[in-house]
Amino acid sequence: MTTSAAGNAGATYLSAEQLYIGAFVMLDLPWFKHSFTLNNFKVRNEEQLRELRSLKLAQYQYGPLRSDPRPATAPATPDLVQATAQAEQATPEQTAEAVVRQQRQALILQRRENVERVEKAFAKATTIVKNMNKNIFSRPKETLEEMGTLVGELVEAFLQSPEATLHVMGEKAGGEDVYFHCLNVAILAMMLAKDMGLSPEQARNMCMGALLHDIGLSEIPDRVVKKSSAEATRAERNFSATHVQLGVAIGKKVGLPAQALEVLAQHHEFADGSGYPRGLKLQDMSQGARLVSLINYYDNLCNPTDISKALTPHEALSYMFAQCRAKFEPRALQLLIRSLGVHPPGSIVQLSDETFAVVTSVNPKKPLRPWVMVYDEATPKDEAILVNLEENTALQILKSIRPSLLSPKVAAYLNPRKRVTYFFDGSSATPAGGAP
Repeated sequence: MTTSAAGNAGATYLSAEQLYIGAFVMLDLPWFKHSFTLNNFKVRNEEQLRELRSLKLAQYQYGPLRSDPRPATAPATPDLVQATAQAEQATPEQTAEAVVRQQRQALILQRRENVERVEKAFAKATTIVKNMNKNIFSRPKETLEEMGTLVGELVEAFLQSPEATLHVMGEKAGGEDVYFHCLNVAILAMMLAKDMGLSPEQARNMCMGALLHDIGLSEIPDRVVKKSSAEATRAERNFSATHVQLGVAIGKKVGLPAQALEVLAQHHEFADGSGYPRGLKLQDMSQGARLVSLINYYDNLCNPTDISKALTPHEALSYMFAQCRAKFEPRALQLLIRSLGVHPPGSIVQLSDETFAVVTSVNPKKPLRPWVMVYDEATPKDEAILVNLEENTALQILKSIRPSLLSPKVAAYLNPRKRVTYFFDGSSATPAGGAP
């Protein structure tokens, strides 16, 4: 056992022969140069010991405080050295392990390519939404046709495909100046449409309504719209609330279908009658409006006007279930929680090996084992480790973490979103099981 005097002062190292099951090792290697899921982990079995030794490093940094006690055995014997040397030889088993490692790395690269493809699709969708808001008055026919393209993609992804992966989008995919709220509402509402029993036609009309549900705000000055409810006067809040009627009037003018107009008219109504403008109850709301009302409320908790008041996705769902579930159709709320999982995309979490990660995407059909991007100080951010928890059953999510509790270094790496924006991948090219 040695202690470094330079570079990493105070670090403790083991030789290959001194490695043991239970040691917590920290590999100073890029992720693509070894087959382990993480750079920092506790050695669990003989297979991992062999794999570590096959790396042929001069020394292995390890953490004594996070390791199990060393076995009470003598220092490495010639037999152990010989056994280690034999293990390092290219046996058929090791050749098979190398093939598995290469396949795993190829799947990770494919995953990165898929994410880039989804980001491009998101940028295209935001362009459609921007044009829709800009041209709905001057070119209503062409605008509705363009919107129909996006709606068709959503219908196909969530109603006709067996699985659609939900991604949390990075800043580089659109930045702050995107119409993310209506996209979030449309995408998350469509995610629930099939299980709520909506037909393709109902889902299409609901989606059109979701994309335009706040169009009435275009008739209200920004100085009113951008004020938080706490800052606004009662008169300003009442004025802002008229966006519902204004939106319905615009929708009728441009020729929206009746079911889409119902979404515009009812997206602030609640199941218990506490919503506005008419105080409708559940039985009086359309099926599409029930979903949009639910998702609109959720997204406004995650992305409020005053971003300092934002809840994490985990907190938003917990609050909705514990404090105001009477406002929503019970089955729809249960489906939302089940589909997004206990830790929705965008959540910062702590894993069972004590590392921090951000949930990057989730399969709504298998939400408890999402994809996460792991913080690893030894790995450059642009090569950050992506882990599919569905496949990597050795890792578990312990708890959700508020971004404000992260150190600046970890926060800069994981880049918690000021605003949480979602997009989908309904492509069959996305590996359902995936890796690593």
